[in-house]
Amino acid sequence: MILSPHHSQGGTAIRHPESDEVNTEPSWLNLQHGTGVRLRAGMISLVVGAGLLWVKFFAYQLTGSTAVLSDALESIVNVVAAVFALISLVFAGRPADRNHPYGHGKIEYFAAAFEGGLITFAAILIIYEAGRGFFRAPELRQLDFGLAITLGAGLANAGLGWFLIRTGKATQSLTLIADGKHVLSDFLTSLGVIAGLLLVRLTGVVWFDPLVAAIVGVNLGWTGFWLVRHAAGGLLDEEDIMLTGKLVKAFDTYRMPGIIRIHHLRAIRAGRFTHVDAHVVVPEYWPVDRAHVLIESFEERVIEACGVEGEIVFHTDPCHRAYCVQCDVMDCPVRLVPFIARPPHTLEEAVRTDEEIIQAAGLRRTHQPLFE
Repeated sequence: MILSPHHSQGGTAIRHPESDEVNTEPSWLNLQHGTGVRLRAGMISLVVGAGLLWVKFFAYQLTGSTAVLSDALESIVNVVAAVFALISLVFAGRPADRNHPYGHGKIEYFAAAFEGGLITFAAILIIYEAGRGFFRAPELRQLDFGLAITLGAGLANAGLGWFLIRTGKATQSLTLIADGKHVLSDFLTSLGVIAGLLLVRLTGVVWFDPLVAAIVGVNLGWTGFWLVRHAAGGLLDEEDIMLTGKLVKAFDTYRMPGIIRIHHLRAIRAGRFTHVDAHVVVPEYWPVDRAHVLIESFEERVIEACGVEGEIVFHTDPCHRAYCVQCDVMDCPVRLVPFIARPPHTLEEAVRTDEEIIQAAGLRRTHQPLFE
């Protein structure tokens, strides 16, 4: 088993890609910088969100606009979500322990689901207020000030959202990515509000204001649904096609003689931590120590090539002389037929189980007795 340079279990030997030296210090120390970056980003989100909330409610008091109110209601969600995100980032940053051997990263999926639920709730409130606005036209005033304030708040949200998504991708934090996408949706809300106020100012038709608010509410509802759906996929260990695709590509790139085929690939994420396991077919006559050395080197190269924080574990299977045409170990003493070619792996093959591989090859599983 190989742990990535960012793995969070104490006392694990870690090989760094830029050096051949092995660091035996507690590896959770290597996470302190990344955890600090996540927490600072979460704190910035909270402080900026609170400031923008005050600004938007001030704009609503000036204008009386339903669309501006919808923007302000979404900012309440931003602040509450930022508080919850900050708490989840603190918890997710803890190193793995005996009770949580894969770390505490799953809390980030709960945070994303919670934020999605809040967004959906805000969408319902906004649509309700917009409906009221159609039957009771709002008394709009000081639209120029409202436009200027809303534009400034929107630009601030655009900058904050870009910063959170960039930081979240760099630190593999679903919480920050979800928060950033929510903040960017708030920026789009502000643009819609500005468009609505401009239409009212240019045409004098006041029902443009609740119409824009209703559109904002529908858009927010879709954003909330997407966040909850994505978080549910993470909690249920849904297959990550992009990750497994990277793994399959790395298998072929770094495959060495003796690593014949790979199957039963599985990968799960616990927040930023990724656990990968698969079965590797090796020559049946190889001793355990030879297979172990080769597999460890292979594991290390694959996990580094994928650029993820986590671990990869390979289970070795004997070839049973069923892969001779694909095996490039030329000095094999048990070969039945000549080597022809080593075809690249496909995702469909890599995720097959042992039983599916055996059925596809038309073989039967055989069990040799341990003692005779």
